[in-house]
Amino acid sequence: MQLDELHRLAGQLRDDIEQVVFGQRRVASLLINALLSEGHVLLEGVPGTAKTLLAMTFAERLSLAFKRIQFTPDLMPGDVLGTNLFNFQTNQFVLNKGPIFTQILLADEINRTPPKTQAALLEAMQERRVTIDGTTYELGDGFMVVATQNPIEQEGTYPLPEAQLDRFLFKIHVGYPERAHELQMLRIHGQSRKASNLTTPSLTDLDALRRARALIDTITLSEPLLEYIVDLVRATRVHPALMSGASPRSATMLARASRTLAALEGRDYVIPDDIKALIVPTLAHRLVLTPAAEMDGLRASTILENIVEKVPAPR
Repeated sequence: MQLDELHRLAGQLRDDIEQVVFGQRRVASLLINALLSEGHVLLEGVPGTAKTLLAMTFAERLSLAFKRIQFTPDLMPGDVLGTNLFNFQTNQFVLNKGPIFTQILLADEINRTPPKTQAALLEAMQERRVTIDGTTYELGDGFMVVATQNPIEQEGTYPLPEAQLDRFLFKIHVGYPERAHELQMLRIHGQSRKASNLTTPSLTDLDALRRARALIDTITLSEPLLEYIVDLVRATRVHPALMSGASPRSATMLARASRTLAALEGRDYVIPDDIKALIVPTLAHRLVLTPAAEMDGLRASTILENIVEKVPAPR
């Protein structure tokens, strides 16, 4: 796969998504970036902002296996992973696989289930495998979690633990659409939720996805830019308004996502603007503010923007 082909396919996928979910082109771009970067995405927004529809449309435009889990307070880990059932005919236990055995997994309203069930995703998101009754099962290269959550201020939500948040490449806020987009949505979906005139799937299969990822591995990320990423991440660990900064894992994820963004823009090299464009969705959800900072109304995104201004970028 060449850069121009990847650029064309990604643009086609974004256009397809926009025919269903209007005004969310940036979110669609980050979803594509995460898929190519072997990362996972957390979509946050109030109910009714098309988070689920956005994730489902993204999955449907790919020829990859797709399953959805509706997270509820009574959901158990076995409902996600699966369970071993005894077969009396063969006198053996047989694994009844759960919905996690797929490629694109929609974890809908993930923060409406208790932490015990949320933890069922930890190994899968990090190692792309699951362990059930001592036996390990691989999930494959195409495994990706697209999770949605409601704001934690709403009733019936459980905050995601830091260890799980750190496994998401991006956390993306899905807000209300602009007036023009909302009007367009009513014209198209006011009587039918089905999209029309969609093109053929963009990334047609797992082999195409692997070729795209192999291309991204060739994108140049110079030593000064590697140092820039490290300096940005380390700056979060000494900021007075932060109780906990970004992890080393986040630095590797930011580097990978920056390579992907460069490739999607048709370049075979990363520039500082690539890193700056991704620092908020990559790092903001990994930061823990001090109580004083929270009382002052500071936001992690504002702190990161301040860090970007102070840390000199290479020329």
